[in-house]
Amino acid sequence: MRPPVERLLADWIASGTRGIGQIRITQSGGIFSLCHREDEGRSDLAVHRSPNDAIEIAKYTDAGEYRPLKTAPNLRRGWWLELPDVEALQRALDFFYPGRLAALAVWEANRLAPTPLRATLERQTGMYRVAAKIPDGGIDQLVGRFCRSQDGEPGCLRTIMWARDGTKARPSLRLPLDKYIAPVDQTGRGENVIPLLCQEACNLLVAEARKVVKSE
Repeated sequence: MRPPVERLLADWIASGTRGIGQIRITQSGGIFSLCHREDEGRSDLAVHRSPNDAIEIAKYTDAGEYRPLKTAPNLRRGWWLELPDVEALQRALDFFYPGRLAALAVWEANRLAPTPLRATLERQTGMYRVAAKIPDGGIDQLVGRFCRSQDGEPGCLRTIMWARDGTKARPSLRLPLDKYIAPVDQTGRGENVIPLLCQEACNLLVAEARKVVKSE
């Protein structure tokens, strides 16, 4: 019997899912093929055949810059990854988008418990404790800039599941409503994709909140 996340992934693929994030997934003869969604149809892609190759593919942008946020919309192009089964596919996707399949499994089981941004900020210690002082207006601007899915960097392809605070208010009205709805394709293509869910603000966003407060 397959592990739960493998079964979940197999079910999504069988339902007609075409990809995840910036990755196109196709299946033929039991073989899974992955490429950047912008590279579909190209015949000059560098071929890889191990799920571990996803580690290096996901590490840098096309410009050679390190990608600290793996769900940022800056995955490099020019590669083709062939995988023999769902187990290898899961391993590769966990390297491309760490933790996102596990979060999806919890969400599908109706057990996902998002943490409000204020709660995340208020539990910070040390140099990041000051981040909790960011005003609501600052949150609106920061999240609207840092978490947007399209229109360049910074950005993130995750669907935001957390609220600003205990009132369940959206953290930013500068983002379209679709940014808070799964499984909307956050690349803007409108395709059937596996959603990248964000159940809690990341460390990078916390660091940016600190910068906002310090600058004021």
